[in-house]
Amino acid sequence: MTRTDLYSTPLNSRYASKEMSFLFSDDMKFTTWRKLWVALAECEKELGLNITEEQVNELKANIYNINYEEAIKREKEVRHDVMSHVYAYGLQCPSAKGIIHLGATSCYVGDNTDVIIMKEALLLIKKKIVSVLALLKEFSLKYKNMPTLGFTHFQPAQLTTVGKRATLWMQDLVMDVENIDHVLSTLKLRGVKGTTGTQASFMALFEGDESKVKALDVMVAKRMGFEKSYGVTGQTYPRKLDSIVLNTLSEVAQSAYKFSNDLRLLQSMKEVEEPFEKNQIGSSAMAYKRNPMRSERIGALARYVIVDSLNPAVTAATQWFERTLDDSANKRIAVAEAFLALDGVLNLYMNISEGMVVYDKVIAAHVNNELPFMATENIMMEAVKKGGDRQELHEKIRGYSMEASQRVKGEGLNNDLIDRIIADGGFGLTENEIRDIIDPNKFIGRSPSQVEEFIEEYINPILENNSEALNLKAEINV
Repeated sequence: MTRTDLYSTPLNSRYASKEMSFLFSDDMKFTTWRKLWVALAECEKELGLNITEEQVNELKANIYNINYEEAIKREKEVRHDVMSHVYAYGLQCPSAKGIIHLGATSCYVGDNTDVIIMKEALLLIKKKIVSVLALLKEFSLKYKNMPTLGFTHFQPAQLTTVGKRATLWMQDLVMDVENIDHVLSTLKLRGVKGTTGTQASFMALFEGDESKVKALDVMVAKRMGFEKSYGVTGQTYPRKLDSIVLNTLSEVAQSAYKFSNDLRLLQSMKEVEEPFEKNQIGSSAMAYKRNPMRSERIGALARYVIVDSLNPAVTAATQWFERTLDDSANKRIAVAEAFLALDGVLNLYMNISEGMVVYDKVIAAHVNNELPFMATENIMMEAVKKGGDRQELHEKIRGYSMEASQRVKGEGLNNDLIDRIIADGGFGLTENEIRDIIDPNKFIGRSPSQVEEFIEEYINPILENNSEALNLKAEINV
């Protein structure tokens, strides 16, 4: 039963998925510690230290049945988490007790585990971004031809299409995938470096044989799924890594935040809505309301991730020499919560992308209310081709535009600018000719082609290379 008398993070109970929560769980952390101790013992054995196969097998047999009670009890006595778990592991592995953690410092398990977990968490984040891209691809193709008002400064500008606008959201996420791929490709373990990074303890174990000490570092890294460890370290891996990783998460949060703000504006305009379930309540007082609560939640969580990315930046900047311990408490919170919060953001992004509702008639009405102003230059040019005087026509259009604008803004009526121009025979154009000029499809430029080309060149390769991410389902708890 869940404790109700203690603080419980909403990141677990409300926002993050079970998969992401597991990655930052005690089970993931301490089983990874034990895997690292097994890898160290195996590699030391292969390089000639007096470690037996029986000892290694005993360690392997107890990777997953962690005796937490013993470790907790011991930590209260010695105030050291790593040595408490060495002790607890040793109780289960009596023959191997003496070679657990041989030559290593606490950061061997602590830091290497952190890197391993961040790698797995980044891969999960990437999968969810790919899933969003797959959903937005379908949305973008479906609406690639639908004209809609484009906006600059949140003022009506030239037309775009509903599908073309979605490619802007995808473009941000493509950049995020590229950044994550770069971080993953350069990610390294802290490795087997000893207390201050000099490998002195391992030099003693291998009686000064540098080749074996260097080999141990490489072997353990490969055993744990990494091509390399850092060339040099102090006691910890470079704390800049945490800053790089959280900056990458911040960039994803920025992309999602931008999408959520766009959708909130579109929902206010009644053009596009996020999913709204049958029994969902929009307001405790105003029963008619359909609030964009999922988009708003994206904004709330994304803001947290963006601000949280400052934590490891400050930590990296203020480390002293080979290390100080003022990083530990901060990074336990900052790194885990950034991933958990962003996971919640992407769950929402997936959910919304799968069920966005488009109101084509509202979009068309907005286009028709603004397009007459935008089309006046085109109408004037066609009239000049028919023998009209540009200056006279310009003055007429200016006057009609002001009258139509007053009608819209001052009286709350529809835009009748085109009707005024049609009624003026001085333009030398028939009603059909004028209405043909203001066909919205003639004002969207290359939007449909841009959608197709962008998807073919940028989105499809990502989806093809990450096909395992295409069947992910969003987990929304509230």
